[in-house]
Amino acid sequence: MRPYELWIGLRYTRAKRNNHFISFITGTAILGMVIGVAALIAVMAVMNGFDHTLRSRILAVTSDVIIQGNGVPVMDWQTATRRLSRVPDVTGVAPYVQAQALISHDGLVSGAMIEGIDPALEGRVDKLAKDMKVGKLQSLQSHPWSIVLGTALARQLGVTVGDRITLISPQGGVTPLGVSPSLRQFTVVGLFSVGIYAYDSGMAYINLGDAQRLYGLDKGVTGLRMQIKNPFDAPAFAAHLQKQLGPAFYIQDWTQTHENFFKALSMEKLVMFVILSLIIAVAAFNIVATLVMVVTDKETDIAILRTLGVTPRSIMLIFMVQGAVIGLVGTLLGVFFGVLLALNIPT
Repeated sequence: MRPYELWIGLRYTRAKRNNHFISFITGTAILGMVIGVAALIAVMAVMNGFDHTLRSRILAVTSDVIIQGNGVPVMDWQTATRRLSRVPDVTGVAPYVQAQALISHDGLVSGAMIEGIDPALEGRVDKLAKDMKVGKLQSLQSHPWSIVLGTALARQLGVTVGDRITLISPQGGVTPLGVSPSLRQFTVVGLFSVGIYAYDSGMAYINLGDAQRLYGLDKGVTGLRMQIKNPFDAPAFAAHLQKQLGPAFYIQDWTQTHENFFKALSMEKLVMFVILSLIIAVAAFNIVATLVMVVTDKETDIAILRTLGVTPRSIMLIFMVQGAVIGLVGTLLGVFFGVLLALNIPT
């Protein structure tokens, strides 16, 4: 591009126009670009922050890698725990028992996922102990037949620490009238909250030994939970471990156990990006419309330039400079206001 093309293009951008409608359209195009870019930056910042927060909260209550028996309980889990603990990338291993049950209190009934854990080992694979709002997780070890509930689940049942609830398990005994569910009284010794309603309203924790007796597992467990140094290496680590252990075990990493959730979140981010990009595209079309009107308004100037020997390509570059300046100004202002808005959004 020759200097005169840039100079004339910048001169046209700054010059006052006789047609005020063109000035209005130019201002509208810049404003549209500012709003589109600012909204895109602010919304994507919110979505990325939301994604990061949810991942952090999910990782606080779930393990990086889960090992389960393929349809059967894991019996010799103590030996497996010792061996896995010696793997260099593994920072913690803990057994668990998982099953569904109904929890009843004063005529109120709610379903929940019951997890039997060893409080002494659980801190190695998640941060549940830090999410305790009332009581301590270690109380499960010192109090037989005790239970820790999510705060939302406790509100649904109208219970607090010290109350007794009835846990109804589908694994029961066989009677002449059919299968009878197993009922057991538990004392609430703690309440937790991780900030995710699905967990706070649908999870309950009991001692590992109580869970084994309640669900008739003898000394077996549902599986083992593992924590590794870098959670984002979990998919590769799980795949390698699956090859080593073979089909007798079913291994999942945290991205697989919450796959549908993360897919929905990614799709939501993509849809928001596309919608906001369309706003920017509309503003870009306004810039094109502005240039068409400017070209019409400058027909006399164009004729003079052609008489002086300026090529059509150079004339096109003159007006492209004007469009680029309009777009650049709108983008820079949009980035400024978008970043300013993102930095001032309450966390």
